[in-house]
Amino acid sequence: MKILVINAGSSSLKYQLIDMETESVMAKGLCERIGIDGHLKHSPLVGGKPVFDEDLAMPTHAEAIAAVIDKLTSAEYGVVASMKEIDAVGHRVVHGGEKFASSVRIDDAVMEALKECTPFAPLHNPANIIGINACRDVMGNVPMVAVFDTAFHQTMPGKAYMYAVPYEYYKNDGIRRYGFHGTSHRYVSGRCAELMGKPIEELKIVSCHMGNGSSIAAIDCGKCVDTSMGFTPLVGLPMGTRCGDLDAGVIQFIMNKYGISIDEMLNILNKKSGVLGVSGVSSDFRDLDNAAAEGNERAQLALDMFHYWVAKVAGSYVAAMNGVDAIVFTAGVGENSKSSRKAIAEYFGYLGVTIDDEANSKRGEDIMISTPDSKVKVFVIPTNEELVIARDTRDIVG
Repeated sequence: MKILVINAGSSSLKYQLIDMETESVMAKGLCERIGIDGHLKHSPLVGGKPVFDEDLAMPTHAEAIAAVIDKLTSAEYGVVASMKEIDAVGHRVVHGGEKFASSVRIDDAVMEALKECTPFAPLHNPANIIGINACRDVMGNVPMVAVFDTAFHQTMPGKAYMYAVPYEYYKNDGIRRYGFHGTSHRYVSGRCAELMGKPIEELKIVSCHMGNGSSIAAIDCGKCVDTSMGFTPLVGLPMGTRCGDLDAGVIQFIMNKYGISIDEMLNILNKKSGVLGVSGVSSDFRDLDNAAAEGNERAQLALDMFHYWVAKVAGSYVAAMNGVDAIVFTAGVGENSKSSRKAIAEYFGYLGVTIDDEANSKRGEDIMISTPDSKVKVFVIPTNEELVIARDTRDIVG
């Protein structure tokens, strides 16, 4: 079975074609600037075909999908003979609300439910819906599956997902903690169990997805019991440009003092805050490392804050689960920054964690970076959300 995985944004579309017999990627690519001037980079990974990397007119997502299909099946750049070889399509969908606790096959009823979830993710769900509709228009009756970022967190108990506001806001409006990065947390926790040689049903795992957007999940016996992002991806850890947890009174104070509208305030909190706002240097942790090494105190402060918050939230999840067997680092910072991993792990001395510096210096592979005698195991596991989407799609469409 060959499955096309689609991740549609408002003006972009990422894709991978995966052969599920070997779980290997046959081709991948990115459509950018959809609705503007259009650009496609298509990379075949089998057959020795060349990369296509050129501007291409894409007025809508429909033309982008058509271009993807054309390149996947073309004689010069293709990896399959025809579209008939693509058995199904898996779509990443950001928000499933409380309606979806697992991946589902897409039909008209599901599409209506996705629209109902749009107020929870107004920047993301409409783009996901556009991508699904474009695929349905171009690919006809090829079965399609929606895989939700929020679904993995639907196992959280009420004490973890409820906010202490009048209950009517939850009952009438769905105001609660939803969490994000669920597909990533699900993948790395499962892979961690494999590396430990134990059933995930016997493990307590803290998963640290650390990138420009960051979140932590407490995974007890394979089920999420808490996570750091909330109603939106804005809260939790300080991130690249997002503020993380913040006293709501700060928002009121700034708005009143500077005459800022709520939309302007949210733009500041989402795009001008986090480590960028603190450092004044960059939202890229590599730039912060370089600036801190040169003596930039604000860059060092931003890094220290991030490391502290990861350790603090992870520690609270150890308490929530009454123990921990493994801690996993993943995503851009988690997979690539040995200095951040080391700094965070130093907070875990009380757990009996010790880090193997040689192992911690490696990149791009599944590896245990704690020493053999470390009471809690620490892993770096590159995330693979596309593979999770492909596996769910395979399992659902059969």
